[in-house]
Amino acid sequence: MTLTLHETNAVKLAPQVEGMLPALRNRWSPRSYTQREVSMADLKALLEAARWAPSSSNEQPWRFVVGRRNSSAYNKIAESLVEFNRDWALAAPVLMVGAARTLGGRRNTPNAYALYDLGAAAALLVVQAVGLGLAAHQMGGFDHDGLRKLLEIPEEYALGSVIAVGYQGEPAALPNETLIARETEPRVRKPLSEIAFSAWGEPLDLD
Repeated sequence: MTLTLHETNAVKLAPQVEGMLPALRNRWSPRSYTQREVSMADLKALLEAARWAPSSSNEQPWRFVVGRRNSSAYNKIAESLVEFNRDWALAAPVLMVGAARTLGGRRNTPNAYALYDLGAAAALLVVQAVGLGLAAHQMGGFDHDGLRKLLEIPEEYALGSVIAVGYQGEPAALPNETLIARETEPRVRKPLSEIAFSAWGEPLDLD
């Protein structure tokens, strides 16, 4: 039997850690979405969260092309998705793509941190989505060159991810068993001992 939405969210919930923000515990990347539209006020809040992300030298290199269902931007982003993502993502009422300007400063020199900064902006956007009761799923499975041409994104902008945003739906609404299985399987993360060091390769003592 397929798990319900609430059962799935319980499976996906990150472990309780003292001081960890609830939105971070609850954040994951659903593929099942309802037809309910995202309000313009909520969409603005998501983009404001991204706007206030930190960036190297305050360059704020991120740009987002945002498509709401049936808009030209939405249809172009949808067209670029690989088949696996298209199978589920077209249920989401908002599709957007992030890009980062790779040149910056007064001399228009290469900005090595542009994509890093775009990632920070996207991270704040998806956490803000959780805070608003929305869900967001970032994906790299799309035709980068094709979408650049469709949206006429200049070459000096590196593409990040496509982000689907909407209201989470029931796992059983997904179109095939592969997607349902992915939707309901537990999340797995590397232990802190593998990612936090006191010296390279030496786990940081957090006890």
